[in-house]
Amino acid sequence: MAGRPKIFNEEEVINKAINIFWSNGYEATSTENLLSEMEINRGSLYHCFGSKKELFAKSLDLFGINSIKMIEQKIKTYDNPIIGIKNFFIELSSADYDTHNKGCFMGNSLSELSNLDDELKSKATKNLVVLENVFFKYISKAKEDGQLLTNEDSRILARYLLNLWNGINITRRMYPNKEVLESIIKLQLSILY
Repeated sequence: MAGRPKIFNEEEVINKAINIFWSNGYEATSTENLLSEMEINRGSLYHCFGSKKELFAKSLDLFGINSIKMIEQKIKTYDNPIIGIKNFFIELSSADYDTHNKGCFMGNSLSELSNLDDELKSKATKNLVVLENVFFKYISKAKEDGQLLTNEDSRILARYLLNLWNGINITRRMYPNKEVLESIIKLQLSILY
């Protein structure tokens, strides 16, 4: 027996789950938290998503796809991708207090899950590597077009930017202040000339 059909938009429900997982973390999010936030019943949760772990995995996937697409679109709006990368990072400093305190969903998940669940850790890692590859793609393009003059290896620069991404998402919790964050980010980005 197939059961009753879904009467909700799966992507909308997963986005609600992302919000609660992002705010609380995987371990601290209870099934009751999820049911309340997602506005579905227990049967629907288990029928559509299987388990909390499977829902979290789907949340990581959806968040990864959407956030990488958004980041890449921001970078692509500039003729010079290095300016796009720099502006993307500098815009982080202008976020509101709550956004600063949330940090990065992928980074948070990787930190939390490193010693708890290899499968979920791997999924969070994979999404961060996709971000690294976006940086690599545009750094390589900028070098080919003569828009980036450094002799630093493009892969190392992409990993440097990923490291900046991870670090700034911790630092913004300590200093949720536009001026402080912007000055740190600009200094870090000075390697891209």
